[in-house]
Amino acid sequence: MKLLKLKFIWSVVSGHLTTDKEQLTKNHNKLRRQKLSKLLNFSTLLLILLPLTALAQTSDKGLKIVVNGNQDGAIIADDVLTLREAISLVNGSLKIEQLSNIEKAQITPSQYSQISFNLPPAQTTIYLQEVLPPLATPGLIIDGTTQPGYNREKSPTTEIKIPQPVVSITAASDAEVFRGLTITADNVTIRGLSIYGFNSYHRDTESTPPADIFIAHSFILPLTFKLKSYVGNIAETENNPPPQNVVIEDNWLGITPEAKMPVMTSAFGVYVFNSVDTMIRRNRISYHDGSAVITGIRAQGLKTIENIIIANGIAGMPDAVRLDGIIDKSEISGNLICGNDGSGIFLFKSEGSIRIFQNQIKANARRFRRAAIYLMGNDHQIYDNQISHQAGAGIVIASYPQSDRNIILNNQFWNLEGLSIDLNAFHNVDVQNWENGDGPNPPRNSSNRRLDTANAAINSPQFLSKEFFSGLSSTVGIDGMAEPNSQVDVYLVGGKDGYGGLNKFLASSKADTQGKFTMNLANLQPGDRISAIATLPQYGTSEPTYPASIRAINSQSPPVPDPLNQLATSSLQCLTPVTEKPPEKPPEKPPTPTKLKVPKNVHFALDKYNISPASARVLNKIAQVLRDNPSIVVEIYGYTDYRANDKYNMRLGANRAKSARNYLIRQGIAPERMTIRSFGKRQLLTPGNGKLDHARNRRAEFIFQDIRGMEVIVQEEDLQLE
Repeated sequence: MKLLKLKFIWSVVSGHLTTDKEQLTKNHNKLRRQKLSKLLNFSTLLLILLPLTALAQTSDKGLKIVVNGNQDGAIIADDVLTLREAISLVNGSLKIEQLSNIEKAQITPSQYSQISFNLPPAQTTIYLQEVLPPLATPGLIIDGTTQPGYNREKSPTTEIKIPQPVVSITAASDAEVFRGLTITADNVTIRGLSIYGFNSYHRDTESTPPADIFIAHSFILPLTFKLKSYVGNIAETENNPPPQNVVIEDNWLGITPEAKMPVMTSAFGVYVFNSVDTMIRRNRISYHDGSAVITGIRAQGLKTIENIIIANGIAGMPDAVRLDGIIDKSEISGNLICGNDGSGIFLFKSEGSIRIFQNQIKANARRFRRAAIYLMGNDHQIYDNQISHQAGAGIVIASYPQSDRNIILNNQFWNLEGLSIDLNAFHNVDVQNWENGDGPNPPRNSSNRRLDTANAAINSPQFLSKEFFSGLSSTVGIDGMAEPNSQVDVYLVGGKDGYGGLNKFLASSKADTQGKFTMNLANLQPGDRISAIATLPQYGTSEPTYPASIRAINSQSPPVPDPLNQLATSSLQCLTPVTEKPPEKPPEKPPTPTKLKVPKNVHFALDKYNISPASARVLNKIAQVLRDNPSIVVEIYGYTDYRANDKYNMRLGANRAKSARNYLIRQGIAPERMTIRSFGKRQLLTPGNGKLDHARNRRAEFIFQDIRGMEVIVQEEDLQLE
């Protein structure tokens, strides 16, 4: 999804354009009114406006309102109080006197405004016909946990406990509603709701951004160009500050209360367009076309804490958490970020520094090969994270714009398709380089390298030997060279060859003024592999050095790792279902090849990527095989015939693979078990040019693998052509 970055003029519409009237002539006032009128008329035609914010209640006290009906539409006096009416009451655009006596009974005075729920048991889904009014009253709480049947103590997930919501807010099937809730006031809390199905169709000119929850200042007038001030200086947010201290907690966003992917997926989860000190905590955020959490012009002090963020970016912007604009003093911590289509966390030309710590980031880059964490900017801190099963590098730091002083310490990496830490160089400009890293850097040989490589081209440490020997004493002596006065951290490395992943922190040492470091490490066994990184505060953290091996001093046999020296590992599975008691482990059987009788190809009509009834029958068989074999994962490759150009065919192949994958997600197959790639017309099944040849080539091909390392034997069951 391509978003336009829009300029906004606030004071013109809000009435904050002021001057000394006594010093203006009548002609000047008349000209000013004419210009303002033309500006407003033109702007209204140009793009869609956010709903106008009504005046809040003039009383110091708030209202406690109980929503007892799931209807939506025109505001009328009847027997039920709807969510739209409740928001209008709190905002002050609807007066209590306009309600029926039955509706008035749902309202009581309160010290603060709160919207709670008492919906009939079979009518707990609110189907919106149009966008709701913005939440414009400071301190408002919308609390789905008040609905009868909500159980705060029970969670369907074990990793992070987030109770299952009862109340849902979604778009009506016959309505295009691009946003669930819009927050424009300070101290607003949204709690305990399921919000999904909010999107908009692409048009020549985009509307204001769609999302389940959108946070911005109280009025937005989108303009496609910056206007010149008529009188004095017009600040874009003059007298109209962004909302502060918004709390989004215990919600399910983009996902139904039954934990299913909805028919209409939402565009984004939480869109923090302009806000300060927003808190996003303990939410389950899944199945969005774009990012689960995305920021706009300002998200200063944003806290994204203890969320389950799974299977996002399935049709548009692929990154789970994507941060832009002002993000200073923000943090991302304690989250499970898994099975998303791009990076787990992606910082793009953001301003300010962020802390990323204690997250579990695994099995991402399902659609695009990207780093688990991609950083632009300076002074970020990344520590105590677990990063695994990534179809890309672990952490990549950009070289453009220049990004320095990024500290990366005590993270654990395994099962990566790249370096644990990759510092990009300026001259590597391919998309694959800056999204997924450009590989190991050579030692710095010029001061100019400080300017063209991330983290000022700090050198990786170098061990003095490719092998170190155990058996001489109870410890193993390690020596090497690094940046003078740098902190050198040594890690146990996973993987049998190559760089592997920095898996387990072993020890630290400080290099002397000449760059020499030495340390004695206990508990190393023959066959272990170790690597190291260097950190200097003024530069940041280096890439890892190539691993050295531990050998036994009295043995000429090849090194064999000691099974007692365990590396950190984790399951590929994102979520573990809650069970009353742990299942009994079946007796282990000797490993044997896995035999599958399953189709390997789904075929498509010319220039199409929709799932036909015939394709659905094939995919249903594949889904059943995957259910029956939980250790099987699959790569889905999208192909075309050789007609049309390469760019078109690569996009068509990607759409075919994506359609097949998304269908399987709807059948209950976990997204982390599937990766998708496009090969376009590059690998034809048959080189012929007949109709049957073209039909065979138009396909999504399934490559089955067993995560236990067992051989998979596939007996292709049938062939369906279109």
